[in-house]
Amino acid sequence: MTTETPRWFKSSYSNNGGDCVELAVNLVPTRGVVSVRDSKVSSGPVLSVPAAVFTTFVASVKDDQLGAI
Repeated sequence: MTTETPRWFKSSYSNNGGDCVELAVNLVPTRGVVSVRDSKVSSGPVLSVPAAVFTTFVASVKDDQLGAI
């Protein structure tokens, strides 16, 4: 069992008054997940997404494949 903790970061584009998410990608090698949380509520819930699923999601956003959600 690993006790590694997430190292959180926000995008350099996150200069919009705090409506941001933070990511922790340092857990990919050991746990295979990307962790995501609300930057305004750092003690709140964390969503851990399998790295391959997160990669697909980001690629879909970049390619504008998600449409209007």
